[in-house]
Amino acid sequence: MKHYLSKHRRYVRLLAVLLGFMSAVTLDAQVTVDVKMDSLELFVGEQTRITLDVSTDASAKVVMPRLKTGDMIVPGVEVVDVAKADTQQLNEGARRLISQTYLVTSFDSAFYYLPPFVVGVDGKEYESKNLALRVLSIPVDTVHVDRFYGPKEIMEVPFSWSDWSLIFILSVLLLLWVLGLSYFYIRYRDNKPIIKIIKLAPKVPAHTKAMQDIEQIKAEKAWAQEDSKEYYTRLTAILRTYIQKRYGFNAMEMTSSEIIERLLKEQSRESLDELRALFQTADLVKFAKYSTLINENDANLVNAIEFINQTKKDVDENVKDAPDEVTVEQKRSRRTLLSMRLALILLTLAAVALFAWILWMVYDLVV
Repeated sequence: MKHYLSKHRRYVRLLAVLLGFMSAVTLDAQVTVDVKMDSLELFVGEQTRITLDVSTDASAKVVMPRLKTGDMIVPGVEVVDVAKADTQQLNEGARRLISQTYLVTSFDSAFYYLPPFVVGVDGKEYESKNLALRVLSIPVDTVHVDRFYGPKEIMEVPFSWSDWSLIFILSVLLLLWVLGLSYFYIRYRDNKPIIKIIKLAPKVPAHTKAMQDIEQIKAEKAWAQEDSKEYYTRLTAILRTYIQKRYGFNAMEMTSSEIIERLLKEQSRESLDELRALFQTADLVKFAKYSTLINENDANLVNAIEFINQTKKDVDENVKDAPDEVTVEQKRSRRTLLSMRLALILLTLAAVALFAWILWMVYDLVV
């Protein structure tokens, strides 16, 4: 019995030693140090990046290698820059990963052995794996050692249409945009419609229009007795307009005698006697304050009608003359004015943005 208990105690002690050893191994395994290099081979003067990763418990105190810019990892391999350490939380904050980056270079061609990086964790040191770096020399022309080339002159970049085509198209678009915006603003300022609405009305023959105007004078016969000057001014204006459309010369800018002289090329002198008398009476009324009689006014009105009927052109109803254009102006409501003002602002901002974009593209190409 005693022998059995003694043997049992020895097994218990052995088990306790094994558990202690496994715990120590587990604690060590909680710290990992890894190192990697972007390029294991480079030319003289080139640079490569070394990254050191340390994984520990979140509460562990870590001391990274004390390397700074200008230090030599080994003779011939120089530290160019040391980036700020980056820390990441792992396993919901239970662990952390610290990454440290070193930028290194070498100016001597050789094969370099980089010793392990030593990291302190809670007072205990841990080492990374070894690294090797091969630095190659730049090929040199050893045959023509006396051949040296001086600095080259600055070369101008050749013009390429593909680089400027978009800028050209956008510039033309911007120009058209500005012209359209200017037209839009002028029409808005002058309170005119942006697009003219034009309606086509049938063309009225010259004699028909003249007879319509004379009928209106006849309807207003009462005032002809009171104001002979206004009466003859309107009557001669109707005749001048008819003569201008009928014979094709500018009768509105000619004197009465000039009109008669011009009509003598088309009509006989006898057929123009009554028209000459009408114009002479009108000139006396308008410029000499001549007072006419009622019968005289009626006779001149009849003479005007007879002249029109004798000289009018026969219109073929089967031939349709070109229609007259009648422009219709639009009235703007308050809502329309506000919409136009808002459109002006938005279009102006868009034009400014397009202009700024074109300038940026030109600057990017030139600089």
